[in-house]
Order: sequence, then structure tokens, then C-alpha cells
Amino acid sequence: MAEIQPFRAFRFDPNRVALQDVLTQPYDKITPAMQERYYAASPYNLIAIEKGRIFPGDSKEESVYTRAAKKLREWIAEKVVVQDTEPSIYIYSQEFLVPGSKDRRTRLGFIALIRLQDYADGVVYRHERTLSAPKADRIELLRQMRAQTGQIFLLYDDPSLQIERWLEEISRAAKPLEVTDEYGVIHRMWPVSDSTLIERVRAAMSHQKLIIADGHHRYETALQIRNEFRERAGKIDRMAAAEFAMATFVNTHSTGLVILPTHRLVSRLEDFSFERFRKDLQPYFDWYSYPFENDASRAAAHAEFVKDLASRRHGRRTIGVYPGSTTGSQAFYLFALRRDADLECLLSDQTEAQRGLDVVLLHRLILEKGLGITADAVASEKNITYERELDAALAAVDTGKAQIAFLLNPVRAEQVAQIALGGDVLPQKSTDFYPKLLSGVTIYQVEGRVDAPAAEAVAAKK
Repeated sequence: MAEIQPFRAFRFDPNRVALQDVLTQPYDKITPAMQERYYAASPYNLIAIEKGRIFPGDSKEESVYTRAAKKLREWIAEKVVVQDTEPSIYIYSQEFLVPGSKDRRTRLGFIALIRLQDYADGVVYRHERTLSAPKADRIELLRQMRAQTGQIFLLYDDPSLQIERWLEEISRAAKPLEVTDEYGVIHRMWPVSDSTLIERVRAAMSHQKLIIADGHHRYETALQIRNEFRERAGKIDRMAAAEFAMATFVNTHSTGLVILPTHRLVSRLEDFSFERFRKDLQPYFDWYSYPFENDASRAAAHAEFVKDLASRRHGRRTIGVYPGSTTGSQAFYLFALRRDADLECLLSDQTEAQRGLDVVLLHRLILEKGLGITADAVASEKNITYERELDAALAAVDTGKAQIAFLLNPVRAEQVAQIALGGDVLPQKSTDFYPKLLSGVTIYQVEGRVDAPAAEAVAAKK
């Protein structure tokens, strides 16, 4: 069963600091330029903890990790970061514009603790594999910090929307803490210590199978630290703080749940011929062109192309292709999977759910068979780079940074769930859940025991 618990979060005191000056994007989304901007924003910016500066003379005794731990202790001592007095869950909403559109949405969830369980236990499921280097970084930070500053993003399945209705009812009755990030996303949070609501949420979540949307490295790092705590203690204390991790929970049926595609850019191809490439793919794809001659006709072609890509022209699975003007003419293209294409034969080593992913069609049929780019070449990023924004992908071709762009529709939440719950994983760079969860909105100290009354009641029943 999934076990959710309230906790006494550490939080920045908004009377001491402006929240927009101290919270950050997740560590893996922070560029060097963002890092410097965060450092300049405030001496209390979370960047010193989430992704601090590394110096040439660093050692085991003095490192980015030990400095992060020291910094958090200082902020707590100065009461810039303070701990809530009562165990709570934290309603968390994000209001945003879907990138590249005028579609404004709100994603509503809640922050709480999740009991850490191995994937084999069948409660928490991953949808992608982790990389060793980022995980090693987060493990050492957590060892030194004994605190989690970033969120694991977990999906639950509630088609009735009952939990969201409870959250909405509370949020309408109280004033939230509010901060707008650098992407214009409005983050709002309401601490809730009401035991009745907490128990309702805990009971509703207890039967859930949870899927990691973002934060696979954080989750697996927390698992390793849990095991290290168990080994040192020589026993398993079910209510030890290290048995839990901090997470944000969002319903897969939420209208605010947005997954963006990650487009592929291809470069460094020798003797590339678009005509030959298109001919090689005739057994698998039909193609449609959207030609243009000038800026005005380009805008019209672009609009029709984007509309047909999103609507899956003629009800068929489509992938956008943009080769630029290297062929002597300019056009956008849609490659539509042929109705007679036998994917069970062509992709016999893939599950039915995997064969339903456009990104699998792209990599296995277009990149491999059309361009000779193997899975190993993709992994080494020899020819492939990635871009979230469609227009930025097109611009990369126009400016000569890429030879050809492949444009994808987003993976659907139900596809992520089907593959994850089936024990499989999606290809790398398949999902981009937007917007990201801010780091530092709540901080969970992985020391001592979970002191929520509800947690003690659960422990007593074991």
C-alpha cells in the first residue's frame, strides 16, 4: 500500500526574505547562467544548497556538499528557515501558460511524505532509467545535508477527482503563499494541519500505485540513503525519517497535467540527401509537404503544418520533419505511418505499449532505417541533440546548427502509466512534465523520526 504522511516542513520565512529571491528551479534544470543569477538574487538563495559552486581546491572535508550542509544549518540558526509547528500536508498549485500557446492552466497537487518502497514492491513505479553520475551527486549531497530540498513528482490515479475537490475547497477558504518564477509560473501553497482532511487524503491514497513523473534520481537516492541508515542502525525503524521522502502528488486526470514533447535535432550527417532519405522510408511512411517561398507563405504553411501535426492528419500517427532549404526548395513535412505498416513485425522486440509511442517510431524506423543512427549513437549524442520548443528546433535548422529537425507530439499521461505499470520504461527524453516543481518551497529533514500523530497510529498497528 502507498503510505502518505504529513510532516513538519522547514520553510523560508517570507517575513525575512522574498520567496522569489530564494527559491530555484530543480537542480538538473539550472544552467550556469541561472546559477549565477540565483547567487546574485540573495545571500539566502537555495542555489548554495541545490547546486552550489565547485572550487578547484575542494576536498572530501571541504566540498560543495559540506558547504551546502553548513549553509542550511546557518539559515536555520538565523531563523531564515524555520520549521512548522504542526505536521501538515501542503496544497501546491501552479498557474501557467502552456508554452507556445495561449492555453492557461492550473495544476493542483499536494506535498507530503511517501514511505520509500523498492520498485519490486509494486507501489512506486518508474518510467525511465537513471544515470549514475547525477545520482552519485545527489547521494553525496543528501549524506551531508540530511535534508531534501527538492520534490519527487508522483502521479496518482483518481478519475473521480475527489482528492482535488478536497484540496480546492481548502484553497478557496485561505490565503496562500505566492511566488512567480522566471518563466511566469505562479506558484501558490497552503499548509494544512487539519487532521480530518489529512486522514481523508491518506485513506484515499492508500490503495494507489504511484508513478514517478520527475525525480527518478531523487527517489533512488532516497532509497540508498534509507538503506544506509538501516545498515548503521542494525534494524528497521519504520518511523525513522529516512524511511520517507518528500514528494508532490498530482492526479493523472488533472486538466493541469501537461506533458511537452522533446524534439530531436540531427547534425553531422555525411552526404545527407533528403530525397534519398525520404525514398528509403517509403515502405513505412507516406509524406505530405507544406511548401513556402517567402515569410508570408511560410507563416501560413507553418500554421497548417503545426495544426495537422497536433491533430494527427487523417487519424494517422505523424512525425514532423523539417530539412530546411538544403534541397533547393523550402517546406515542412509530415511523415504519416502507412496504414499497412506491420509494427508487430517491424518492432517485434518492443511491447505493444512501446510500439504505440511516436518516439519509438522516430528512433527505430526513421533514425535507424532512414539515417543509420543506431541506439548507441543516440546514447552518445553523436548526431542527436534535443529541443523542447518547436520554433527553436526549426530555427536551429534555419541557422545551420542542425541539418534536419524531427518534431513530435507529446506522450500522453495514460501512455506513461501503461508502460510504467507494465514494468517497462520509456526511451530517454520522452517526457517533459511542465511546469517544474520549485525547489525549496518545503524542506524535509531526514533525521530522527516522523512525528506525525497519524504515523504513530500506523506504526502501532504493525
